[in-house]
Amino acid sequence: MKLLNKYAIIVAGGSGTRMGGSVPKQFLTINGLPILMYTIRTFSLVENLHSIITVLPQSEHLRWQQLCEQYSFNIKHTLINGGETRYHSVKNGLAAIHDNGLVAIHDGVRPLVSMNLINKCFDHATAQGNAIPAVKPVESIRLGLAAHSKTGNRDECWLVQTPQVFTIEQIKPLYQNSWQPHFTDDASVAENYGIKISLVEGERQNIKITTPFDLTLAETLLANA
Repeated sequence: MKLLNKYAIIVAGGSGTRMGGSVPKQFLTINGLPILMYTIRTFSLVENLHSIITVLPQSEHLRWQQLCEQYSFNIKHTLINGGETRYHSVKNGLAAIHDNGLVAIHDGVRPLVSMNLINKCFDHATAQGNAIPAVKPVESIRLGLAAHSKTGNRDECWLVQTPQVFTIEQIKPLYQNSWQPHFTDDASVAENYGIKISLVEGERQNIKITTPFDLTLAETLLANA
């Protein structure tokens, strides 16, 4: 099987409002290192990865460059301006790739992603065209609004994670279309244009840091890694 070029787009455009502070969550430190640096470091260890594209709001580029100097963070990556929404940030990241192959699109605030999961997604996408990691909920679920809900079948539900891996030929043209409110991730974009989504088993520890509780949990998990 021919080896495909592999790229990573790390989207880090969060404002940190749900964290309750003024520092964007991707720059918060866990055990002495900014969250985004953990994420980039893991991807840098992936074999035969062509390049890492990090997407940040233009207003945060200087802060990031200062953090890289402060922490002597020298892992090579390309810095790209973020957009108005995650969709536009991914679009900007894809525009920086001038090649065919595979691209892994990952949330910058998922620092606990493992190399095993990244490689599994790349391998699966090589065979199936895309790979979306997801885990089953362990709680009972209800569907609908708070005042009008009904029991749902958790065996038919998935909690979606990243990295979401696609062939570049498949995903890049889709991001030339207009943004729509239901585009919550890359799988929702692809599905909107008729692409069949292929799920792979994700990892429980691959959490997205959004709240102070998530930050505490990530500190514990990384301390014991």
